[in-house]
Amino acid sequence: MTAMARTLTIITTCLFILTGCASTGTSKPQVISSSAKSPSMRQATKVKGTQRPYKIKGKKYYPLPSAEGFSQKGVASWYGKPFHGRKTSNGETYNMYKLSAAHKTLPMGTNLLVTNLDNGRKLTVRVNDRGPFVRGRIIDLSYKAAKEMGMLKKGTARVRIAALGEAVTVHEKGRKVEKFLPHQDFNYGDFYIQIGAFADKNNAARLKRKMEKRGYKVTSRPFRKGGTRFTRIRIKAGDDLRHATKMVKRFRSEGFKDSFVAAR
Repeated sequence: MTAMARTLTIITTCLFILTGCASTGTSKPQVISSSAKSPSMRQATKVKGTQRPYKIKGKKYYPLPSAEGFSQKGVASWYGKPFHGRKTSNGETYNMYKLSAAHKTLPMGTNLLVTNLDNGRKLTVRVNDRGPFVRGRIIDLSYKAAKEMGMLKKGTARVRIAALGEAVTVHEKGRKVEKFLPHQDFNYGDFYIQIGAFADKNNAARLKRKMEKRGYKVTSRPFRKGGTRFTRIRIKAGDDLRHATKMVKRFRSEGFKDSFVAAR
């Protein structure tokens, strides 16, 4: 249970290191979003959890940058033993007797209102795990959540899920309190398209020069992974996510199959 790239045709032997595992089968590009800048968020810490793309059973999944406005209808299932006591995808210990859920792409800490369309029951759960990875299912509920929803015996239920917000942990009067993130518009920001990452700096330099000749504004930044030095090549994509998404599609059609959106 616990557990939003392919290689450049010529020189990306190390692209997978950038993005870890992988997310949805809809080819939605990963968006790595910068932290919020509102006063409340400066004092808050996002609930920890992986937002890196990952792969399960050969299928890629790209976690969404925000849950704002998210709703979905489909089939829910549930899980209990033998997952009870194991680590969830955000590092917590799964407790089947608490209200929680697994979703393939929603940000960790997202609170969801789940409505059982078969019997009208409703409850709120928090996403702390990834899944379900069975075709046709949109959410895995904990044992307790499934029990309250009246779906234990059947095992599945038709549901509607709606995001209530993304959780943050803040300190109030000497204790930790979970609150919702303020609304943010992730459609606008400082966007770049990452088209490659190279252990060979000469390969990175050649690609940078090639893209600059085509008129792109290109950045080249080093980083270390596992003791090895790599260079990221990114292209300025403007401040509109929709435009950046179109650019990703174009680069992928040109052979940069692992291109993705990154926001600063």
